[in-house]
Amino acid sequence: MKALILSGGKGTRLRPLTYTGAKQLVPVANKPILWYGIEAIVEAGITEIGIIISPETGEEIKQKTGNGQIFGARITYILQDQPLGLAHAVKIAQTFLGDSDFIMYLGDNLIEDNLKPFFTAFKNQNLDALILLRKVSNPSAFGVAKIDEQGRVLQLVEKPKVPPSNLALVGVYFFSTAIHHAIESIQPSPRGELEITDAIQHLIDIQKPVEALQLKGWWLDTGKKDDLLEANRIILDTRLEISLEGDIDSNSQVIGRVEIAAGSKIVNSTIRGPAIIGKDCYLENCFIGPFTSIADGVRLFETDIEHSVILQQAQVSGVHQRIVDSVVGQRAKVEVTPQRPKALRFLIGDDSRIELA
Repeated sequence: MKALILSGGKGTRLRPLTYTGAKQLVPVANKPILWYGIEAIVEAGITEIGIIISPETGEEIKQKTGNGQIFGARITYILQDQPLGLAHAVKIAQTFLGDSDFIMYLGDNLIEDNLKPFFTAFKNQNLDALILLRKVSNPSAFGVAKIDEQGRVLQLVEKPKVPPSNLALVGVYFFSTAIHHAIESIQPSPRGELEITDAIQHLIDIQKPVEALQLKGWWLDTGKKDDLLEANRIILDTRLEISLEGDIDSNSQVIGRVEIAAGSKIVNSTIRGPAIIGKDCYLENCFIGPFTSIADGVRLFETDIEHSVILQQAQVSGVHQRIVDSVVGQRAKVEVTPQRPKALRFLIGDDSRIELA
């Protein structure tokens, strides 16, 4: 069994952050989104991993993720020159995949469920495809499945105006080698892409065994700012452990589940968890509220923040009105002069500078 992680695309829904970096490397609780998928796959016992990358962000992904050694895996990078669809990504990965069954995992997805039971069901039932589903309130925004009482998939529809169910396709799929023939049998969709839903539908039409299982836990597609913040909230709420390695002065207060990495200094500040602070940060006269992630090398002065994500080496100073529901990009600077506004809400890209006068 091998794995194929899709980590290309332009990340248009997370701009301006993704003008300068890969959306799959945007951190959730100070860890790139992509790495959660890699760890979940390795935990399921799959260590041969191919990662689809794009020309725009592929080198950054290679540099940060490496050859897989830190995960106990072996990673092969596969370049997709143009974003021509999920099925196209499988097609160009055929040399890597060979005659192996594989899991396909969209690199900007996070799921709570362990992958091992799904892997076991796929193998034990000798399926050609196993899709994972989750009930959603807005199925028209997703690929949607119609299934029978036994879990057999009857039909897949991409973003239907009249959905046949409220079961959305999660970005995790298990395939046998039969998917390659199915991809060769389909044509590009009206948007010019080879759709994986069309390939799975072809398997259904020729009566290959295709089944579905529903997730029991949460599923998050982190393609938008609010989704990213929700993922950050859930990970901090469910997985964060107390670890205080930084220097915390006697005038500071740390409450609840908080992680402060080595090399960080906290001066006359309050940190209320769950919250995480990376390495080599400096915080002075600040309040850091729940569900906040602060990456390495961040400097904060006279600032109140909660339910936000601050990326590497950003600087924020003089913001006494609480910053909430915000994402501040790498090396961005936010400064506020004494005459202050009543409320602030940001999505700030890398290398930006904001002054509020």
